Amino acid sequence: MQEVIVHEGPRIAFVGSPVPKPGPNQIVIKVNVAGCNPKDYKTYWFPEPLNQGNDVAGYVYEVGSNVTEFKAGDAVFALHEIGTAHGTHAEYCLTWAYSTAHLPKGVSMEEAATIPLSATSAALSLYRGLQLPAPWQSPTKLPCPLLIYGASSAVGAFAVKLALLSKIHPIIAISGPSGASLLSGLLEPAQGDILLNYQDYSSTSSLVAEIGKACPQPLYGAVDAISADQSPKVVLAALDALSGSTNEPRLVTLLPYPEDPMAQTKKAIKPYLTVVGDVHNGRDSKAGGQDFGHVMIRMFARWLGEGRFSGHPFEVRDGGLKGVQGALDDLKDGKVRGKKLLVKVEDT
Repeated sequence: MQEVIVHEGPRIAFVGSPVPKPGPNQIVIKVNVAGCNPKDYKTYWFPEPLNQGNDVAGYVYEVGSNVTEFKAGDAVFALHEIGTAHGTHAEYCLTWAYSTAHLPKGVSMEEAATIPLSATSAALSLYRGLQLPAPWQSPTKLPCPLLIYGASSAVGAFAVKLALLSKIHPIIAISGPSGASLLSGLLEPAQGDILLNYQDYSSTSSLVAEIGKACPQPLYGAVDAISADQSPKVVLAALDALSGSTNEPRLVTLLPYPEDPMAQTKKAIKPYLTVVGDVHNGRDSKAGGQDFGHVMIRMFARWLGEGRFSGHPFEVRDGGLKGVQGALDDLKDGKVRGKKLLVKVEDT
């Protein structure tokens, strides 16, 4: 089979590889659609140049000896384990059964392929990082102001969707102007949700003041789905000023924050770093990650089938797997806003 290996640059190389064989609890998927993510060019070195694809929708090709939930020919979507061989930028990929779900009827492969990595990251951020109630748990009784910076990014938009399912309000969503069309159709202004365009504010203090106007209670916490450029300064300032009497405001980031803005806060803000790999190999202090991943991918599938959840806007790149190069280049150059980049393997 053909697969794409990502090297420094990013620079892709096609290699011929054997179709992988599943372990007892694994599945080999014939890839129909694969997603491209910013981590694909950022982590080319981890653990060595390899196939960086993690999002997949396709058909079960072969299952391991312990797998009973799936059979050959089933339409599925899945999250491939980060940093391991046989990723999704290939004709066939390898996934764990617990991070694979059946594709609901009426849901396209393209929509499903936008979900696994980004939606799982959002779920980890809300339910393990901020410890908010999951949609099947009792909702909060008081308003629970939640700040989501980068709300039109894939992780940010899924955080908004999951917060809505959990009945978390008000949501203070911060985005650039390109996110307005997506977010205005999601947020619930009657519940106090608000969308702020960060470009409309000349200073951090003026943006923080506007965030404060949307908070009927102290700011519960924040998800920074960008974690770069100006977002740490804004998010830290908001938590410092608006989180009430707590001395340890809740913050979730996708990348480590720089030390300089952290040192300027009055409160002891200790960010929770979301690592999507926790649902596969986990960190020592984050036990239960596999169970969490097992539950969430199946809930995504159920909610998709029920019409309560949806994928992210997407663009399918031309050329099949050859399109991975251009996708990674555009992600690195900051040319992608408010959409997921996909490749269709059959177009290669």
